Amino acid sequence: MTEIVVLKDLRPLFGEARNQGPRPTCLAFAGSDVHAALRPGWAPLSCEFAFYHAQRRAGRPPSKGALLSAILEALQEDGQPEEAGWPYLTATPSDATSWMPPDDVGPLFRRAGETRKPSLDKIIQELEGDRPSVLLLMLSRAFYAPSAEAVIHPAAGEGPDPARRHAVVAVAYGTVDGELAILVRNSWGPRWGAAGYGWLTETFLAPRLFAAAILTENVDVSACSVAA
Repeated sequence: MTEIVVLKDLRPLFGEARNQGPRPTCLAFAGSDVHAALRPGWAPLSCEFAFYHAQRRAGRPPSKGALLSAILEALQEDGQPEEAGWPYLTATPSDATSWMPPDDVGPLFRRAGETRKPSLDKIIQELEGDRPSVLLLMLSRAFYAPSAEAVIHPAAGEGPDPARRHAVVAVAYGTVDGELAILVRNSWGPRWGAAGYGWLTETFLAPRLFAAAILTENVDVSACSVAA
């Protein structure tokens, strides 16, 4: 039986794991969920709004994944309403020219962000400071099939695939059978891993982690809607 020892756990800051579906919006979900977790209580924020503004800033269509720099800039400069302000679209808009927020999405919440050195030591340091991190990974097949204990560990000879890039949120750390591991929140719904969470062993994570970021202080909490 796998022995998992949890040393720090920020899962209580989060609500139920959300599901991005087939769209390339993992980074918008990761940034949005970290933003929501850092606010009092749990009220999901609009991934659609964050993704829309990130893509506009980067000049990218809704059929492409977002850039980390663009997501951080969108969260700081454009902010986000709560999920009800612009609910997530289950399919990529077929007409990008008609893809735009509603006239009134409600109050916008902004938060600054910073990139961090992509290392396990830095992730742990942030978790000890009660700051979940956005992680960008190169995946491999083990990620798609967590163990019964929600552990992801590579098979012998399994290397990272640079073409399979994905964003998750580091929410806890501990050990799995004595090996350092980071618990991540995914955006594939609660049926993946353990209610949407999985333990990435150091053997899996270290060679696959290529970027990381945190969100810092509130920039502004608007009392007005975007239409005002």
